[in-house]
This record gives sequence, structure tokens and C-alpha cells, in this order.
Amino acid sequence: MNRWTRVLVIATTVLFLGYHCWGQGFSPSSSSTRKNPKKPTVVDRLLFFPTKFPDGDWNPEGLRFEDVVFKSEDGTKLHGWYCPAENPRGVVLMAHGNAGHVASRANWLRYLQTKMELSVFLFDYRGYGQSEGTPTVEGVIQDATAARAKLRELASVKDSEMILMGESLGGAVVTQLAADSAPKALILQSTFSSLRDVAAIHFSHLSVLVPKKKLDSVNAIASYKGPLLQSHGDADRTIPFSLGEKLFKAANEPKTFVTLEGADHNDWLTDKYLEELNRFLDGLPAPKD
Repeated sequence: MNRWTRVLVIATTVLFLGYHCWGQGFSPSSSSTRKNPKKPTVVDRLLFFPTKFPDGDWNPEGLRFEDVVFKSEDGTKLHGWYCPAENPRGVVLMAHGNAGHVASRANWLRYLQTKMELSVFLFDYRGYGQSEGTPTVEGVIQDATAARAKLRELASVKDSEMILMGESLGGAVVTQLAADSAPKALILQSTFSSLRDVAAIHFSHLSVLVPKKKLDSVNAIASYKGPLLQSHGDADRTIPFSLGEKLFKAANEPKTFVTLEGADHNDWLTDKYLEELNRFLDGLPAPKD
């Protein structure tokens, strides 16, 4: 049983058992929770699987990066790597998936920096890597918003000059940002239409217990009207291909969908995808001097 499936098994069971308790003031949609993302709900505790420092290689060879420490709106101290390219063709804010942290993406960062000539800021959500705190859906979105503000400072760019990139869970995170303030482009890899939709695929009878607004990317992406590159493996057993298609259908033009034949959830980094990514980047306006 993979990680996402295990999460949904436990989460939906606990949600069912705890449903009446929520009615007594423990609802994840209560005003106190929205105001204080530091307090995780049952869904939050079962959704996130943080990997923390010092696990991993924090001094990877061949990657030029700067350690960046910044704070989320609620004061949570966060950490990320800023990986500037010498003559960047674009500036990217990247949000990773549920597993790992910035150090576990070193090879991908190195490729984007050296081969794709992109300056990338990859940050860890609260509770991941060297970032403090405990992850919640609301808190993670707040962290991404703070990371975007930090990248404005690091690269001297506006929101409209950034490329937002997210994989899996991170795809839902950057889609929320794209709806909030339009980026230069949006790149989504193996992500989903909504958290409830993922639950409906695996556990249809209990999915109703997952709040509709929890990471509802379909609703968010309808507000974004810039270039979109979306990819998904047609053998993805974690986030079914159909959920990627549903999200893409809700998106506005211009948009490009890349089907990765035979690819499972973590097999999206293929030659075909890299070619499409390079072509997509070539089609974007050059950065302003």
C-alpha cells in the first residue's frame, strides 16, 4: 500500500469516527482553525508525512544554491534553497510533493539550473526539512505565499514574472497561488483536481467526509488565465490519470497536456516530458532586463 493510499485509509476512517466530535468545536473549517494554521486538524495530521533535517544530502555536488530563511505570515520560520542560474531564461517558484524536502530534489534542481537555465526557489513547507512548525493545509498555503514574496526579493521580479511549478501535492499548492496572483506560467506535474476527488477514487463511501474546499484545484484553476503545462502518467496508481484530466479540462487556454505513457506517480521525469518542458519554456516571453 503506497503512502497516499495509506493516508486516505486512515484519514477517512478517523474522519468517520470523529465526525460527531467536530460538531462540538473541532471542525477543520472552524474560524479558530482558519485564523491559526499552526493548529492541525485531523485531516492535516493524516495528510502530511514530513521528512525532516538532517535526513538527506544537504551539501549536494554540482548545485549552486543559497540557504534562505524566511517567515510565514503567522511567524513560522521556514527554509528553502535559492538556485540562481547564470543567465536565466526564467525564474521559478517550486512546491514539492508530500514526501521528502528540498535536499531530496537536488538532482532535479541541478538539471533545471544547468540544463534548463532556470533560477529556482524551492522551499520546505512547515514541518519539512529545516522549516519549523507542523503542516496544515492552511499553513502550507500561507508558507507558499511567503515563499513567493521572498522570491520577489531574491530575484527582483514581480509575481507576473514568476513561473510556478508544483508536483503532486505541490501542484495543488501553486494552483492556489496562481488563482491569487497570476504568474507568468503554471507548470503542474502529477497533481489532482481536489483532495475529495482523490478520496472518492479510493474510498467512495467515505469521501463525503473530506471538506469540498480542501485543496480544490478545479475551482482555483478557473481563475488562472495564463499559459499552463500539465503532465500526468497514465499508469499513476496514486493520483489517477482521470483526476489530472479533470483538472486540465477546467483550465483556461492556452494550455498543454502531456500524457506520460506507462508512467506511475513518481515516474514523471521522462525524456518526453523534458522535451515538452523545454518547448513550453521557449514559448514564454524572455525575462525583462
